[in-house]
Amino acid sequence: MNAPAPIAPTTAVERGERVAWFNCFAGIAGDMALGSLIDAGADLEAVRDILAGLPLDGWSLDAETVRRGGLSATRALVGVRDPSPARRYPELAAIIESARLPERVHRRSLAVLRALGEAESRVHGTSLELTVLHDLSGDDVIIDVTGTAAALEVLDVADVSSSSVGLGVGAVAGAHGILPNPPPAVVDLLSGARVHGHNIDAEMTTPTGAALLAALATGFGPAPDMYLVTSGFGAGSRDLDGMANCTQVIIGAREGGKILVDSEGKPRTAAGERSQALVVLETNLDDVTGEVLADVVASALECGAMDSWITPIVMKKGRPAHTLSVLCDPAVAAPLRRLMAAATGALGVRAYGVDRWALPRSLETVEVDGVPVRVKVGPYRSKAEHEDVLAASKTVGRTAQEVSDLAEAEALGRALGRSAKDPPGPYGAGAGQGAI
Repeated sequence: MNAPAPIAPTTAVERGERVAWFNCFAGIAGDMALGSLIDAGADLEAVRDILAGLPLDGWSLDAETVRRGGLSATRALVGVRDPSPARRYPELAAIIESARLPERVHRRSLAVLRALGEAESRVHGTSLELTVLHDLSGDDVIIDVTGTAAALEVLDVADVSSSSVGLGVGAVAGAHGILPNPPPAVVDLLSGARVHGHNIDAEMTTPTGAALLAALATGFGPAPDMYLVTSGFGAGSRDLDGMANCTQVIIGAREGGKILVDSEGKPRTAAGERSQALVVLETNLDDVTGEVLADVVASALECGAMDSWITPIVMKKGRPAHTLSVLCDPAVAAPLRRLMAAATGALGVRAYGVDRWALPRSLETVEVDGVPVRVKVGPYRSKAEHEDVLAASKTVGRTAQEVSDLAEAEALGRALGRSAKDPPGPYGAGAGQGAI
């Protein structure tokens, strides 16, 4: 394995957020992506420890150093005790949903499997719930997908991008017989991505590899600006004439000036804020009803968006319209982008990166006249959940404003280590909020 290079800048307080760029000059497969991350320094035992949270038995993950086209590379060796029967997408998703995994690994793994299931359903003209993934539903695919997400977590990678993706020619054998190369599912998954062809009769990019990029990559093109940290090569299963059959990964740190880090190395500011690199997805719409827009906002939040909103705008020829915006983690940008297009009929969705500094907050449950009300408490104020306030208002016979004031005062009192029944400060119930 390649030894990780020292991070630059070298001091911990100057370390930026980590990004990974997959160089898919010879394509990508699930085991190649996983092998590249192990080669780049993801501790194999730590990856296995995360995978132990899967409700699966009889699997193994090992790694060996091989040579591909003169390059030293790591080949990820995934073993399963028994071949798995062909599963439908919901069965695969249920395995991940019931797993004990870190939050980001859980979210990324589900996004990849969903992208794979949606592509297969479109290719075969079936619903997602009835789509059988055949060759793509085994435990080895689950280990490849979740293992890659786990390796990204071990390396603390927050953002993923990719080069143009290499494709082969000819034909490949699958559960449905002989298929063109690249396979239809790969073509579907890489819709909108940059690709390039090689006159090589081999399946250079597999559906699993394409699904990893479709679900996790926020862009396709040259390597992003970063301080180089480490790199690695993940080997394919065989040699190719005239080409190193590898996927390369380059991992670096974004340049962001001096930032403080906590005990886990997570970036923080002096005020206790946590910095996050997020993505805003947007599309302009002049032919969608308010009801549809409201449904899309709700669906985006249910599918993992951190926020979603509608902005009135005026488009060409004076047409009134709206901008639909979605704020999300880069790991779920791809499925949310597809949701926006499918739900509104938009012909395109643009994206741009943003930095968010999130203040610490907690969700407290207090009682107003014996009825529970949830209150979000931050450093500078507390805010009762509106749905709980309305429900309590009807039950206890108080106005919504009274319920809200009582709940927020009680939550604030807890946060300050005193009861809301104590005499208020000189500025009323909100006094001292900045001390939380």
